[in-house]
Amino acid sequence: MAKYLVLIYGDERQWAAMSPQEREALGEAHRAFSASAGPAVLDTHELRPASGATTLHADPGGRVVMTDGPFLETKEAVGGYYLIDAPDLDEVVRLASRLYEVSAGHSGVEIRQVVE
Repeated sequence: MAKYLVLIYGDERQWAAMSPQEREALGEAHRAFSASAGPAVLDTHELRPASGATTLHADPGGRVVMTDGPFLETKEAVGGYYLIDAPDLDEVVRLASRLYEVSAGHSGVEIRQVVE
């Protein structure tokens, strides 16, 4: 078995513009996904908006600089994740294909294997 991080990307403006009914449907879709994946889901969380992120990087002199917000200006930001334990990538793709964000139009999913 290996661990995979499933990163959920999307347009934060579209997520913020969702009606209460759409947010509830999204939450229900994630609860259904977690239930169908069962014990393969090791951890999951929604993240606060990227505008609240803190980014660290080194300036040309090698000093650590802290900035507010994401490192890159981008329309899509990471909105949440699942940590999945699965025998192979094919299984993670099968599971992650069920996520709402795969077919929402303004979002997507990235899968990365965890180095252990």
